[in-house]
Amino acid sequence: MKLPAFDYAAPTSIAEAVQLLAANPGAKALAGGQSLIPALAFRLGAPPLLVDLRKVRELSGITIDAAGVRLGARVRWRDIEDEARLKTAHPLLLAAVKHVAHYQVRNRGTVGGSLAHADPAAELPGVAVTCDAQIVTAGAKGSRTLAAADFFTGALSTELADDELIVELRLPSWPRERRWAFEEFSRRRGDFALAAVAVCYDVDGDGKARHAHIGVIGACLRPHRVPQAEALLNGRRLDADTVASAVRAFEAALEPPSDLHASADYRRSLAGTLLERALMRTL
Repeated sequence: MKLPAFDYAAPTSIAEAVQLLAANPGAKALAGGQSLIPALAFRLGAPPLLVDLRKVRELSGITIDAAGVRLGARVRWRDIEDEARLKTAHPLLLAAVKHVAHYQVRNRGTVGGSLAHADPAAELPGVAVTCDAQIVTAGAKGSRTLAAADFFTGALSTELADDELIVELRLPSWPRERRWAFEEFSRRRGDFALAAVAVCYDVDGDGKARHAHIGVIGACLRPHRVPQAEALLNGRRLDADTVASAVRAFEAALEPPSDLHASADYRRSLAGTLLERALMRTL
C-alpha cells in the first residue's frame, strides 16, 4: 500500500528538528522507520511532515562510563549487538536485544523509535523500566529527564509531547557480580513477545538477595516492575521455595490483556513460568 502524501525534512541538529516539529503540528520524527512506515502504509496516521533524524549526529553513539550506559536515540539494535563492552557493562540489555525481531529489523530499528512507539511487547521499554533507566527528551520548552517507569503511560502511549524528541536512554551502572536473566516466549522467532520477563538482583555477604528488580513485558498494557514479587526475594537466599513464592505473587499482581493471540489467563501463566525459569537460571 502506498504511503499518504507528506512533506520531508532532514535537519542536522536537535534544535532544528525540534523547531520543525513545533512549527508543523502533527509532524512525526523518523529514525529507523520500523514502526512508523508500516503505520503510514496502513493509513493509521497521515502526518503532514516527516522529520528524518538520520543526519542528527548528536543522537548517535553509545557511552559507557562509571555512571552507566547512555544510548543515543539513533543507536540501532545492531550497534548494541556489536558493542563488545556491553557484555559486562549491561549484559541484560544485550540479551534482551537479541530477541528483537529479525536481523533486517535490528539493522534499522533504533532505541528512540522503540521507546517512543511504546509497544508493551517490545523488549527495550521493559528493560528500561526494570533497570530504573532515565529517558532524556528535548522539545520547544527545553530538555526533560523522565524516569522510564513514568514515561510509559499505556499501550503505544507515553509522556512524550508532540514537539519533543527522545535524545538518549540512560541506564544506571551495572555491578559486575549482579545476577540476571531474561526470558521471552513468542510463537515464532522474531515475533512480538506473548510474554517476557527481565530479572536482576544483587547478593550480599550472607548470600541473600537485595535490590531485586522484576519487570514484565507483553503480559501487560505497559512495561512495569512487580514489587509484590521483588519483596519476596529481598533479604532471602534464593531456592526453589523462594522462587515459587515469588512466582505466585508475580502472577497474582499481573493484569494481562486478552487478544487474538492469547487470553489473559494464558499470558499470566506463561509469564509466571518465564519468571520461574529466569530466577532458577540465576541460582
